[in-house]
Amino acid sequence: MFTSVAARCLATTDVAAAAACRVHVLSGATTGVTTTDASTRRRRFSTTPVAAKKLPSSIKGILGIHPGYDGETDDSSSFNIYRQATSQAGRMTDMGTRNLFGSNQDIFRVSVRKFFNDEVKPFHKQWEKDGQVSRECWERAGELGLLGVDTPEEHGGCGGTFLEAAIVLEEQAYVNASGPGFGLHSNIVMPYIYKFGTTDQINHYIPELMAGRMIGALAMTEPGAGSDLQGILTNAKRDGDDWILNGSKTYITNGAMCGVVIVVAITDPAAKSKAHGTSLFLVDADLVGFTKGKKLEKLGLKAQDTSELFFEDVRLPSTALLGKENKGFYHLMQELPQERLLIGIGCTASCEWMFEETRSFVNQRKAFGKTLSHLPTIRHKLAELKTDICVARAFTDHCIDMHINEKLDTYTASMNKYWTSDLCNKVAYDCVQLHGGAGFMMEYPISTAYLDAKVQTIYGGSNEIMKELIGRTIASKD
Repeated sequence: MFTSVAARCLATTDVAAAAACRVHVLSGATTGVTTTDASTRRRRFSTTPVAAKKLPSSIKGILGIHPGYDGETDDSSSFNIYRQATSQAGRMTDMGTRNLFGSNQDIFRVSVRKFFNDEVKPFHKQWEKDGQVSRECWERAGELGLLGVDTPEEHGGCGGTFLEAAIVLEEQAYVNASGPGFGLHSNIVMPYIYKFGTTDQINHYIPELMAGRMIGALAMTEPGAGSDLQGILTNAKRDGDDWILNGSKTYITNGAMCGVVIVVAITDPAAKSKAHGTSLFLVDADLVGFTKGKKLEKLGLKAQDTSELFFEDVRLPSTALLGKENKGFYHLMQELPQERLLIGIGCTASCEWMFEETRSFVNQRKAFGKTLSHLPTIRHKLAELKTDICVARAFTDHCIDMHINEKLDTYTASMNKYWTSDLCNKVAYDCVQLHGGAGFMMEYPISTAYLDAKVQTIYGGSNEIMKELIGRTIASKD
């Protein structure tokens, strides 16, 4: 269970902070409980034993936990907890909502929200000028246990679940901060290592990645190979027990700051297809022949370092091979559902933030003697946006639940990625429009969100590719 970070959060959580977690306890009714299975209810609606035992009664009451609950009983009939849906909450970003989460996640969210508000949001504008996030931010996130939160404890991680990982992604979106590449680092790079790596690789890399002292990157895209990985030209050839790596990669997130990068390379050019002859390698940034190009200037994500990587006769030991030789493509396919869901989670949360930012603006901005929110056209547009976002939230939460139960397939993940990233762009467009001239000014955060939204339909597999993948499940097979 999620014990180590939960305990850390409990140590810093006070009653005032916990008050933000608005969980409603209803006497007698079981509203919001969609199953009679006690273990499922406990996962969704209660806290873990370590959290429940350490919480004082005052905070238990605020979080909606029955005062007598000690975290050890499955008898939830004595404290039926109803959590508001996003559509019912005062704000879409409110804590204590959504049946997907329980009180333990609420406690964790308090700590995560504080981190992003105190240690990311105030510095993001400077990081946009620098083209990267400070290393101090990475190390602080590691110190607080916010990196690799769902990495298993047996591999040196926090031992959380994907629920906690989703919270980190959401809270980053709720401060409109696209700079920290925590999602790639924690939920893409680290899983590749602890799922496919050797014991030595895990012991060497995971502690450094957890601490934020080393930043991870994944190098797939090349100048001639984007969504179609079959176009990869980077190759690794055997030289005795070693490998010699040559090639280049582009548009690599965390590329400039990375200490290790997982490189996708061709290892068997004679294979019947590149999918059958591709391998993954762990490449340290200090190896001879590995050079980083300049940080790329982008339309959005200006605080996120993105760069080109070049490999010229880089000698790799046999221990650099990650997973099985010539099975790299299959390793990639195995992890794609989670990678695409990460984008869906971020896009959905970004939509919620943009809506709330715009609602605040139209409730203050006046025109024709009234605030904009009193104009029917404005209210109707906000009603459309809220409905669309709540539909996306329901779908995204369903996908998270599927993923936690190991039921999320690549086609459903592709639907979520395509739908939410398209919606993110639509919401960004409409919210800028509702801001009027202010939306065109970079001093207003909505303009940054508008620029950041565009790439969501492109990376992680373009939405055109997502539709093709989905379509394959629809068309009949001749």
